[in-house]
Amino acid sequence: MAGFFGSREGVMLSSQQFKAQLNRVYRWYTVGLVVFVLILAGLERMGLPRLWIGTAFLLATIGLYAGIGIMSRTTDAGEYYVAGRRVPAVYNGMATGADWMSAASFIGLAGTLYLTGYNGLAFIMGWTGGYCLVALVLAPYLRKFGQFTIPDFLGERYGKLPRLLGVGAAILCSFTYLVAQIYGVGLITSYLTGIAFELGIFLGLGGILVCSFLGGMRAVTWTQVAQYIILVVAYLIPVVWLSVKQTGVPVPQLVYGFQLEKVSAKEKELAADPKELQVRELFRQRSEALSGKLAHPAEALAADKLAAAKRMEQLKGGNASVAEITSAAKTLAAMPRDEAAAVKAWTAAKAAAEVKTLPLNGMPAHAAQFSGDPEGAPREQEAYDTSRRNFLALVFCLMVGTAALPHILMRYYTVPSVREARQSVTWSLFFIFLLYFTAPALAVLVKYEIFTVLVGTRFDQLPSWVGAWSRVDASLLSVADINRDNILQLNEMTIGGDIIVLLTPELAGLPYVISGLVAAGGLAAALSTADGLLLTIANALGHDLYYKMIDPNASTVSRVTVSKILLLIVALLAAYVAAQKPADILFLVSAAFSFAAASFFPALSLGIFWRRANGIGAVLGMVSGLGVTSYYMFTNQPWLRATFGISSPVQLWWGIDPISAGLFGVPVGFAVMVLVSLLTPAPSQKIQELVEYIRYPDLKRL
Repeated sequence: MAGFFGSREGVMLSSQQFKAQLNRVYRWYTVGLVVFVLILAGLERMGLPRLWIGTAFLLATIGLYAGIGIMSRTTDAGEYYVAGRRVPAVYNGMATGADWMSAASFIGLAGTLYLTGYNGLAFIMGWTGGYCLVALVLAPYLRKFGQFTIPDFLGERYGKLPRLLGVGAAILCSFTYLVAQIYGVGLITSYLTGIAFELGIFLGLGGILVCSFLGGMRAVTWTQVAQYIILVVAYLIPVVWLSVKQTGVPVPQLVYGFQLEKVSAKEKELAADPKELQVRELFRQRSEALSGKLAHPAEALAADKLAAAKRMEQLKGGNASVAEITSAAKTLAAMPRDEAAAVKAWTAAKAAAEVKTLPLNGMPAHAAQFSGDPEGAPREQEAYDTSRRNFLALVFCLMVGTAALPHILMRYYTVPSVREARQSVTWSLFFIFLLYFTAPALAVLVKYEIFTVLVGTRFDQLPSWVGAWSRVDASLLSVADINRDNILQLNEMTIGGDIIVLLTPELAGLPYVISGLVAAGGLAAALSTADGLLLTIANALGHDLYYKMIDPNASTVSRVTVSKILLLIVALLAAYVAAQKPADILFLVSAAFSFAAASFFPALSLGIFWRRANGIGAVLGMVSGLGVTSYYMFTNQPWLRATFGISSPVQLWWGIDPISAGLFGVPVGFAVMVLVSLLTPAPSQKIQELVEYIRYPDLKRL
């Protein structure tokens, strides 16, 4: 196996022999994974502690990925950048599926569907549609072009300045995405082992670096295939089990509609339940009290501190229990230090309380298409139209952004031929479909379980995992008996979307070893995407900037060495940023799709299908598209406005949310590029002949 991954033996084998060897290797790998899980399950029944099970999953998976990286080490440029262009379509599809299934997709997609219902389907429609665009518009043509990176295409098609802009845009789109993946690695690693978040980041980073640093795209490809097998098994087992538990049918996709009907009926019941109405009223009163404090924050803070201090003195003077005194001391210590801190804390608390004054904990009805009512009052009709526009805008941005993401498009440079590039996209869609077709069912099954089993349970009879998750992070899961009836109501529970998938095994009553497997699947998703993103950034700097623009005479070894050094620097920088726990990272990750769409899609698609497109048009089109997208985000997104001190009024265009800013940037990029190209000299005859050549990917050049 070491020789197979680590030498050029695969190049000398025929494609059929190479694929047969891959089949044997990954067949045994899958069998080994099943045996490993069964052994841990047996040890759990014998009393093996949960900490040991989590640590075993962490060390085994990271050790496996590092081992593949070591066996795949190379200094050959073709192997390092494009895996020797010999990856079979089915395996490239699996690797692309793993590359795509980031921590956000694996962990966050089902959570988004749980919290937003129908509106969450925009992510599935947009991302899936993006791969259709890749298959029809980009992948075969870029593979026939035959370079190493997306800036490579821009440089050869348009010139040096578009290549440089491509490098900058690739880093912009990829770095924030990379930070989010490393952040996810830290969370999952700390969950599995209990170690500090920051240490978990650098422990997971070790597995990423050994893989990417030593073997480049060759190591990343074979590692991502292994990671896909883990994450798909980890995702499907608990949801299938939950489906059997609720319906007796082991195919959750088939029972999705039936369970959704039951959830919709339960939503109507909960919305009108007297106990729920009582809890919502108590939260309304809390919101009003916080509004009063925010009206006079200095006086309110002084009064709160005085009351807390008096309470402490009374408890001490009255010989209260140690627990009561300790609780009062914690309350006093948790008081905001100054007026600014008080305003910030009370504003956040008021926003949370206002959400809980709404039916269903602020969640929309799961089957409701959009907000508002198309047949209702004018205000409700406007809300409906705005919600529908935002849904379609998000679908558009995710589709076009997916089709333009550099770390995804790079994968189609690794296959042997244009034909296999098309097949590879088809396999990618299939392997992604396995998870995306399951995520809506998972969200509904979990919601049904929570609505019918957890809600209505006595607080002293809640399952142990509720308290365990509350101790991990109260923002992920917390419960509070607001109306003091010792019965859990839906609005008395706070649950974060990121916990839904990780929670499913315990919700289904499965042993902890399956929870460890699911966490290992989330880790595989985060690591696989981090590998691809890290390689994209390093290759853009090492290959496109250093070799193509600074030192064209650099040897193969020096080119690969520079890429490895830059990879290490970028990885450490991303780990440092992730360790700071940057705010609103999920928005920035989603915004990366708008950045990618506005930066690359017009230049790539016109560069393939329009011979008249020239370098000046590409430069101005990329700059204008990215500029409009950035302007709209920076002037309207709350966190970005606060970060950069923007005080001008928020002005949404047609009510479109900032996350979908690419809706404006992409058409501007197309329009500017077409107009400027028509008003300036056409590209050289050689470039135009190149366009004709790549436009017909199945024909050979004469």
